[in-house]
Amino acid sequence: MAKYEIIIWWSKEDDCYLAEVPELAGCMADGETLAEVTEAVEESIKLWIEINTERGIAIPEPKGRLLYA
Repeated sequence: MAKYEIIIWWSKEDDCYLAEVPELAGCMADGETLAEVTEAVEESIKLWIEINTERGIAIPEPKGRLLYA
């Protein structure tokens, strides 16, 4: 699988971990534990790529972590 940056944080409001993949617009997942959210976001990445490939949408190459802001 491609190495996209994944940002994971705890949401008090949702009472779970949330994960976002900034390079893949709208690609997110949640889970009660870090293991669950990690597994869920990896599946979300696969599905995001699969669905957008079928739609003919270009899949961005992973840039990895930004070295500057």
